[in-house]
Amino acid sequence: MRVEILESVDEAVAGIEDGSTVLVGGFGLAGMPFDLLDGLIRQGATDLTIVSNNAGNGEVGLAALLKAGRVRKVICSFPRQSDSYVFDELYRSGRIELEVVPQGTLAERMRAAGAGIGAFYTPTGVGTMLAEGKETRSIDGRDYVLEYPIKGDVALIGAHRADRMGNLVYRKTARNFGPVMATAATTTIAQVHEVVPVGGLDPEAVVTPGIFVDRVVRVEARHYTVQGAR
Repeated sequence: MRVEILESVDEAVAGIEDGSTVLVGGFGLAGMPFDLLDGLIRQGATDLTIVSNNAGNGEVGLAALLKAGRVRKVICSFPRQSDSYVFDELYRSGRIELEVVPQGTLAERMRAAGAGIGAFYTPTGVGTMLAEGKETRSIDGRDYVLEYPIKGDVALIGAHRADRMGNLVYRKTARNFGPVMATAATTTIAQVHEVVPVGGLDPEAVVTPGIFVDRVVRVEARHYTVQGAR
């Protein structure tokens, strides 16, 4: 079978290279692949470009990777909130780069990468700093800005269950960016809470087909709250 079902997180993140673009699932803490991020810290890859909705919470998950000094640039839609003090300190001191992308545009840029779309026009951001230096075009009397796909070398995502062919199902809002990131990366690595035999998932419930998944590792469920992250 194409997908690898691995025994450890360290095996799952092996081979991620310095300078990689890594797509990291999660909306805040929901759906964040904590174990894979911890494994990436141990693995040692550095000079990374991270693409995620947020720029980390507290000192866990993505924030822990930032604190370890492994990230050169963050591309995200919501970099700053009450518990994003790790990113905030790095950015204010000039130790990390930031590219802000509107949330819908961020999702669509990754979807475009997965669908093989070369570029697309969107009205979001027209007339703002986010459109500076970008091509604009008027279509049917409305202005649009040209945006290009975001493709990852690696996607780290969290799902609820997988079968041994790599088909994934998610749990409620923890789905968020996982499905679109899985299609947009050269190598997709998923942490799940359960691996079932082929046929153990309802085909109608599968969100990410195994064709988009390269490695799967089972981990124990971990629960964090925003209040308790620091």
